[in-house]
Amino acid sequence: MIEELRRALGAYREEMAHFIGELISIPTENPPGRFYERCLLRIADQLEALEFPSQVEPVPDGGLEAENRRFWLRSDWGQGDRAVYFHGHVDVVPAFDPSQFVPQVSEETIFGRGSTDMKGGLVSMIYAMKALASCGIELAGRIALRIVPDEETGGERGSRAVSRAGRLFDEDAVAMLTAEPTGGVVWNASRGAITCRVHTTGRTAHVGHAYRGVNAFEKAVAVADALRVLKNDVASHRTEYSIEPDAARHSILMMGGEVKGGANFNVVPERFSFTVDRRVNPEEDHEREKRRLLGVIEANGGTVELIQEARAAAVSSTHPAAEALGRAIEEVRGETAPFELCPGLLEIRFYAEKGVPAFAYGPGLLSVAHGPNEFVKRRDIEECALIYALFAARLLTR
Repeated sequence: MIEELRRALGAYREEMAHFIGELISIPTENPPGRFYERCLLRIADQLEALEFPSQVEPVPDGGLEAENRRFWLRSDWGQGDRAVYFHGHVDVVPAFDPSQFVPQVSEETIFGRGSTDMKGGLVSMIYAMKALASCGIELAGRIALRIVPDEETGGERGSRAVSRAGRLFDEDAVAMLTAEPTGGVVWNASRGAITCRVHTTGRTAHVGHAYRGVNAFEKAVAVADALRVLKNDVASHRTEYSIEPDAARHSILMMGGEVKGGANFNVVPERFSFTVDRRVNPEEDHEREKRRLLGVIEANGGTVELIQEARAAAVSSTHPAAEALGRAIEEVRGETAPFELCPGLLEIRFYAEKGVPAFAYGPGLLSVAHGPNEFVKRRDIEECALIYALFAARLLTR
C-alpha cells in the first residue's frame, strides 16, 4: 500500500506546493481574524476539483457583523459508522512584514506566513485523502476534514463554538489528528490553561499628599507575594508524560506577562493589573487548581478577569490509535517517533474531552512557526501526507 500511495502523492507534488503558496497569499491574520471566508472558499474550490464535497458555513455564534464573522469548513469522504477526523485551522499569527504573504517556493522549501502553522499541514491532509481515493483504497468508514478559524486566539469563536453547537464531530469518531508543526514528534497530551488578569484598585493622590491615597500597586504586590507562595507549590507538581528537558515536567504559574497601571511617577496609582498564566498538567485536577488560584487572588484583595480557560488533554501512547500513528510514521520515516506532552495548548482538547483519542503531528518546526522567516520543507509536507493516509487506512480498512 505504501508504495502505491507514495506514487500517487508524487504525481501531485507540484500541485501541492502551488496550492500552499496560494493559501499563504491569503492573509488570514488573527488577530484580528481576516479573510477567513475567502481562504476557506479557495480550499473548497480545491476540494471540489479533487472530487470531494465540502461546505463552508458561518461558525455558530461566531460574530454577527460581516467584517468579524467567522467561518469553518467540513468535508467528508467515505461511508460507514467509523470516522477518522483530520482537523486544522486556517488562521495565522500576524506577520512581521507584508512580504511574508508573498510565498517563496523553491525545489526544497516553501517560505511564508502559515507555511508550517498550518497551511502546509492542511494541504498534507487534503492530499492524503486524494491519494487514498486515487489508489482506490476502500475504507470501512470515512475521513472527516474539519478546518476552523481562531485557533491562534484560543478557539472560542472557532472549535469551541462549533463543538458547543454539537457539530465539530459525531459519535462515530475513532480518532482525531491535527497538523500542528511538531518537528517529528507526536503530541499525545497537552497542558490546560487558566489565564487571568488580576486587578487592584486604590485612590489617586499627588505624591506630596500620598497619605490621602490608596496605592493600587502596593495592593498588587501583596497579591503577587501570595501567588509566589502558591507558585512554589505548583512547581512541585510534575507530569509523567514525556517532555524534554526534565525541567519542563514541572507545572507552571507565571506572573507579569502583561503589566499595566499608574498615571505618572508622582501620582499614587489608582489602578493596577497584571496577568497570571497557570498551565495545568494532565494529572492535575483542573477545578481544584482553578479554585486555589482564584482563591489566593481574591483572599489578598485582587479581583479576577478570566482571559482564557482550557482543560488539559491526554491519551496513552499505547492506545491502538496511537500505535497506528506510530507504525505509519516508522514505515514512512524509518524511525520511531517519540510521544510527548505539548508545551502549549492544542485543539486535541475539544475531542479528548469527549473521549476521542486525539493527536498532533505535522510538518515543520514549532520554533519557526510564528517567526519572521517561517518555512516548511516540501519533503515534510509529502511525508506527512503519506503518514496521514496510512494512519487513516490502518484504522479504517476493511
